[in-house]
Amino acid sequence: MTTILDPEVAPAVELAALYAQRWELETALDELKTHQRGPNLVLRSKTPEGVEQEVWGMLLVHYAIRQLMHQAALDGEVDPDRVSFVRSLRVVRRQVMRQAGFSPPAAGPGHHGHHG
Repeated sequence: MTTILDPEVAPAVELAALYAQRWELETALDELKTHQRGPNLVLRSKTPEGVEQEVWGMLLVHYAIRQLMHQAALDGEVDPDRVSFVRSLRVVRRQVMRQAGFSPPAAGPGHHGHHG
């Protein structure tokens, strides 16, 4: 639906193209809110600056995952639209959790905490 009735101002082809882009934006918001952040996660920051920082962080993570998906699509020679955001997010989360499981190497016998 649109209130613009003059075809000169908004040609039908342009409106159709914009509609597709709008849905890409809606999809990105869904990815962020529903899948990446999760339905019950509330921003923890108590200040406007903190909230802004958290939102930027979420946007950067979203961008990084989308960038990985794009690269994977190029490497696999598939259409980027066929790569699933949710599955990509799961893979990234698994990798991050796996990395988080490694503790720094403990100083063994004879290594009295000195660094070479």
